[in-house]
Amino acid sequence: MIFKAIDIKKKKLEDNRPLPKHTLKSLQETILLEWIYNSNAIEGNTLTISETKVVLEGITIGGKSIREHLEVINHRDANVYLEELVKNKEPISEWVLKNLHRLILKTIDDENAGVYRQENVLISGASHRPPQHFLIKEQMEQLIDNYNNQWQNLHPIHRAALLHGEFVKIHPFVDGNGRTARLIMNLELMRCGYPPAIIKAEIRSSYYDTLDLAHITGDYSTFIELVADCVETSLDLWLSVLD
Repeated sequence: MIFKAIDIKKKKLEDNRPLPKHTLKSLQETILLEWIYNSNAIEGNTLTISETKVVLEGITIGGKSIREHLEVINHRDANVYLEELVKNKEPISEWVLKNLHRLILKTIDDENAGVYRQENVLISGASHRPPQHFLIKEQMEQLIDNYNNQWQNLHPIHRAALLHGEFVKIHPFVDGNGRTARLIMNLELMRCGYPPAIIKAEIRSSYYDTLDLAHITGDYSTFIELVADCVETSLDLWLSVLD
């Protein structure tokens, strides 16, 4: 029922395409800023949304770290790459995921950018423990296989949520897993004609809790509902310019 209501809104948007050029441009700029700001803020970046906008315009913010600036610039570059993947209908693969991660950590940690971790880690505040490092390659291959086969009959929002959740469950990189997970979730949504889902920093606690619950129990229903709500919010924004 959740998906049905969303798909009615998606069809309404599709029926009104193409949107006017300047309307489309302003929407894309708004969504890009919201996406980058919130995805970085979830991970602890202290730049405000207005400061993030200024950094995207090429201006340095005094009192903020170089890393925080790089996280904004890198995320923008990753978004550009993601849009190219959507445009070219590039299939999701380990290579694509590593490239997205490489862009996220570029200059911040070049040694680990796009490279599966070679050590075991814990996720702070989570009950779930990621697999040992020597299992990552096998589990990532299984993730892609599940996506290409048994998940293809699922609704795109369900599939996007699983991609995000199972990727984070494996936690394949030493850093940047959350940002990369949100990118691949939106890659799948955008490939299927949905606007990107922006997971807001203010729901960070429930976002983490629903993910951890899914990882411990295998029940993704609550997390799928959270993602669906974010997709619907994005659709409402797009539809608001049609009134």
